[in-house]
Amino acid sequence: MIYREFQNLKLSALGMGCMRLPVKESNRDIDTDAVKRMIAYALEKGINYFDTAWGYHGGESETVLGKLLKEYPRDSFYLATKFPGYDVSNMNKVEEVFEEQLRKCQVAYFDFYLFHNVCELNIDAYLNPEFGILKYLREQKKNGRIRHLGFSTHGTLDTMKRFLDAYGEELEFCQIQLNWLDWKMQNAKAKVELLEKYKLPVWVMEPVRGGKLANIEEAYEAQLRAIRPKATVVEWAFRFLQSIPSVTMTLSGMSNLEQLKENISIYETEEPLREDETKKLFEVSAAMTAKSTLPCTGCHYCTSHCPIELGIPELIELYNEHVYDGGSFLAPMAVGALPDEKKPSACLGCRACEAVCPQNIKISEMMSDFVERLK
Repeated sequence: MIYREFQNLKLSALGMGCMRLPVKESNRDIDTDAVKRMIAYALEKGINYFDTAWGYHGGESETVLGKLLKEYPRDSFYLATKFPGYDVSNMNKVEEVFEEQLRKCQVAYFDFYLFHNVCELNIDAYLNPEFGILKYLREQKKNGRIRHLGFSTHGTLDTMKRFLDAYGEELEFCQIQLNWLDWKMQNAKAKVELLEKYKLPVWVMEPVRGGKLANIEEAYEAQLRAIRPKATVVEWAFRFLQSIPSVTMTLSGMSNLEQLKENISIYETEEPLREDETKKLFEVSAAMTAKSTLPCTGCHYCTSHCPIELGIPELIELYNEHVYDGGSFLAPMAVGALPDEKKPSACLGCRACEAVCPQNIKISEMMSDFVERLK
């Protein structure tokens, strides 16, 4: 197992994410015996970081993980969970939630604790001193009940900047969605660069995009196989992350023992991609997304001609994500946080933006389609 230094700790470079554990009848019905075998194997092979959250598996992930990790010495693993601010109704319950998480996980402290999914819908509440979230978490850290404090985010770059400007001095790491497809699609490259500016190490979630990068079209896989004949597409995904110096922790939500074994075998060695390999990966990414996404370059010519000053490049970015992913939560979340006059539905259809678009994007048609897809 490869390890990364984080302050005075030695963390396994691969962590076990506990959002997609094996289940029986329903998402809440976790197969405890299967998870027990996975945890035993993970610890045996050197994984020492386990990541859960309040809402995973309908609230059962923390409970099951606590029960199973209780069988091992507390200093043999690092446990991470999160404050569920993705649901703004929790904002005034930070103490209640935190105490319940300690009880569910059967621990006296959390090694890592995160503000969960800082995004456009909740950042105002997260930053509102009336809720006292940072104050309370700071006190828990002072009392040794939180060892390291960070945040996760699916938000935009501007949202990240706002949160970092407000709380950056208190934060020690940040967890973002990062993989070779989202390097451009979700502006992950700029997010990594922003975190490097704040000197925060990167925690990775969705390294294979929820499994989508584990099964790509044969034609694209063949192009990669021509360069690394023995490497699977899963290995390509992890080797890409090994190529980014600021990546400290990569979390994989493994759903069975076979996936766990495959991922651990990859992390027995460090083999970052060469420059030509990274170039090929981005060529494949561009070809994969070209079929269903719009070729916006973010030049902003359109915004200078929009009579109501819509954030057109940002809306196109959200549209591309929504179309490619088949309708994830990201676009509805981000668009829902916009004032009505800045949503796709506000578009006048005047086509002034299209007259100056170098890529000849039919922006007004995109706006109409986006509105329909978000219904």
